[in-house]
Amino acid sequence: MRFAFTTQALVGAVAVSALTVPRVVEKRATLIDLKQFGSFPTISPEQAHAEAEPVTGNFGDGPQFTGNKSNNHKGPAVAEDEVTAQDAAASTCDRNNPNVRFEWRNYSADDRKAYVNAVKCLMDKPSSGNFQGAQNRYEDLVSVHQQLTPKIHQSAVFLPWHRYYVSVFESLMREECGFDRAFPWWDETLDAGKFAQSDIFTDPYFGPLPAKTSDGQGTCIQSGTFGGLTLHIGPGSGFTDHCLARAVDESLTATVSASFVQDCNSRTSYDDMRGCQELGPHAYGHNGVGAVMAEVQASPGDPIFFMHHLFVDHSFRIWQNANASRTTTINGCSDTNNPCTPITMDTVLTSNGLRPDTTVGQVMDTLGGYLCYRYDY
Repeated sequence: MRFAFTTQALVGAVAVSALTVPRVVEKRATLIDLKQFGSFPTISPEQAHAEAEPVTGNFGDGPQFTGNKSNNHKGPAVAEDEVTAQDAAASTCDRNNPNVRFEWRNYSADDRKAYVNAVKCLMDKPSSGNFQGAQNRYEDLVSVHQQLTPKIHQSAVFLPWHRYYVSVFESLMREECGFDRAFPWWDETLDAGKFAQSDIFTDPYFGPLPAKTSDGQGTCIQSGTFGGLTLHIGPGSGFTDHCLARAVDESLTATVSASFVQDCNSRTSYDDMRGCQELGPHAYGHNGVGAVMAEVQASPGDPIFFMHHLFVDHSFRIWQNANASRTTTINGCSDTNNPCTPITMDTVLTSNGLRPDTTVGQVMDTLGGYLCYRYDY
């Protein structure tokens, strides 16, 4: 499949006086057809609200943490084999002093820049050569997601697998690019309906978030830390070079609201909550940013993917906080077979060799040892 690109000129006349020579400044935006990316399946906020249950428990990660923002220097427990990791888990996390993930607004400008620079560092490193289509270390991650997509979406493994996947990303940043700051997350509910106005989408950080054009095209990102980036994985299961493109639809980002998250988190059944979150705020966040982010298999090609999934994981963790049993039990299908294979705490989570496999049980408790973090609220 070949990508359709067009170029659109944005022309502005320079103000002149009788003593100046008029000139025209042209800025060209490269556009890309959005049909090639598709979108994530969704449910409506109205459906989620109609099926909401009475809210019980406290949905938060409080009290709000305002302490040392440089305390998060560790990734997940990485061991040579699963047995060693499991045996060591209980002794590797101080539950009273875990690493803290700070919301973007509570994250210093210096930490923000260090974070995006570490992501760019992965992009500048060579691929391990073990992952189809990858041409740099960051794309090793993208390839893993692309190849595993049928197994990690629209099933009960969605939330624990993506929690594990984010931890793999974090470990690569720390171990291979020297990132030593607290990890961030992005509370998208605070920017619902105005994602493009967030300073996360400015040149010092993730670059701009252009709107979808009136004729349904996206814009190649040409400025910021990731400006001019060529992606080699996707769309879909393909491997066609294309630009990092975005196409925000603020009518979709407006749906990523605190009330939608709350309606999903009102579910007492894990798999009911998971389905609502996956097809609700998670899907609308992807589709709202648009273009690369709206493409299910290769959406990690846009580095904002991980900030989005940190938001998704925050929603998962605060749901768990409302009832202690939610870190030790799980329900639903681990695959799409008929009949399906029930998910258990022993269900294996894999990154196809990028990091050692683990199990659902190892990641269900973010303070359990394999992981050791909370959010700042």
